[in-house]
Amino acid sequence: MPVLNSTKNLHVIEPPTTEQEGVGVFEYTDHYTVFHYGRMPDAIPGKSEAICRMAVFNFRLLEDAGVRTHFRRFIAPNRIEFTLARLPEPATRPLTPASGNYLLPLQVLFRNELPSGSSVHRRLAAGDLAPADVGLDTIPPVGEKLKQPLIEYATTRDDVNRFLAPAQAQDLAGLDDEQFQALREITLRVNAVLTGHAGKVGLSHCDGKVEYLMSSDQQLVLADSPGTPDESRLMLNGVHCGKQVLRDWYVRSGNEIPTGKLIADGVPRSQWPRPASLPPEFLPVMTDLYWSLSQTWTSEQHRDAPDLPAAARAVAGLTSR
Repeated sequence: MPVLNSTKNLHVIEPPTTEQEGVGVFEYTDHYTVFHYGRMPDAIPGKSEAICRMAVFNFRLLEDAGVRTHFRRFIAPNRIEFTLARLPEPATRPLTPASGNYLLPLQVLFRNELPSGSSVHRRLAAGDLAPADVGLDTIPPVGEKLKQPLIEYATTRDDVNRFLAPAQAQDLAGLDDEQFQALREITLRVNAVLTGHAGKVGLSHCDGKVEYLMSSDQQLVLADSPGTPDESRLMLNGVHCGKQVLRDWYVRSGNEIPTGKLIADGVPRSQWPRPASLPPEFLPVMTDLYWSLSQTWTSEQHRDAPDLPAAARAVAGLTSR
């Protein structure tokens, strides 16, 4: 949830302290991010409201399922008020739940299937990951649905997030064994609720990521914007319904930004090359896709948009050229 290079603007209403949570407002924007670059050159008109309405729907859905979240209220059309936690520096003070409310410097990833574009295949091919590391017996084919969700952990405060072994993640988050087990169990519940809803509206919920804060009463609280296409990979009949469409264009067109190499070479972010702009025909198609997805997901109608199958066909036609 740190907002450096985020697609959301953070407004602090009441700053948090070690004794009490604060209050913040997220303003969703029309920006998107890929390749850990930060905000890309183009804005997608209407994306902010479409994503915000999905996030609000998901917070309410998850709270009805017994998941405690940081959501407080919806401020139409594209903002939410939420419980704000501290963002301490773990290097200067080891985290412990007793040290007061804080945002865990950790994201938890869940995977239900491994479609094209999943980092698991890339890391397996590069030898950075073995099947046993994530509980697999063999390397699964692209697109295979998994018998059980895979759970992984990664940092959130690095220029490029690093995957962590469970023991490393537990240490970084400052959790004891019981709390770390609860982190996993809550994530599986979040995944089950979101995946179940996706199935009801005809979508595949391939994978996603969640973040948590540790409250002042030492309880894990779901944060950020779970289940939106900024945090989850959603597909309809093999078509990506989110920013993977844009990531794929950058790769196929040879315009991918090598952020990993730039960081390894010590190039300051201010000196990174500016990404190429998207072809202009992508923007209206992506606007329709985000709104069609949002309205299908929430069963709310706020804008004229094609139905989701039609929007997905338009994406498929665009990306097959």
